[in-house]
Amino acid sequence: MAKVVFLHPDLGIGGAERAVVDAAIALKSRGHKVEFVTAHHNPQHCFHETRNGDFKVTVSGDWLPRSIVGRFYAVCAYFRMVYAAVYLVFFSDINYDVIFCDQISACLPVLRCSKAKVIFYCHFPDMLLANHDNILKKIYRAPIDLVEEWTTGMAHCVLVNSKFTGM
Repeated sequence: MAKVVFLHPDLGIGGAERAVVDAAIALKSRGHKVEFVTAHHNPQHCFHETRNGDFKVTVSGDWLPRSIVGRFYAVCAYFRMVYAAVYLVFFSDINYDVIFCDQISACLPVLRCSKAKVIFYCHFPDMLLANHDNILKKIYRAPIDLVEEWTTGMAHCVLVNSKFTGM
C-alpha cells in the first residue's frame, strides 16, 4: 500500500480541510498509510480526525507570520507552504510515496525534488479570486499570479473540483 502525505496550509475547520480529511479517511480505509504536514494546526479548532490520533499531524512553519501589519496574506501563505514543503522534502523523517498538495502551488518545485509522485488539488485559482482593482493590488498580485501560473502545472497530476476550474 502507498504512503501518502497531505501538505495543507492550515488544517482548521473549513471546506478545503474537510475535503482533504475525507480523502485521507478514504485512503486509510483502503490500507494506505496517511499523514499530514501543515503550517498550522490548532487542536481546539480542527476536525476531530486530525486531533484524535487517527492521523499523525506534523506542524512546520507556524512561527512564520500569517500576515504583515494585517496585509500580505497571500505572500505569507506562500512562504509558509514553501517552508513546510522544504521541511517535508529535506528535513523530515516522514516516509512517503505520494504527496497530496492542497490549495497553494508555490511549493510544487520543492516537492518535485522528492522522488514521490505529486498531486496538486486546485480548488480555484487564487489569481481569479483576488482583487486587482487598483494599481497597488496589481503590483502586489503580479508576482503571486505569475508564480501560481508557473507552478500549478508542475505536479504529476492536477485535480480540480469543477469543470470551470479545470478549463
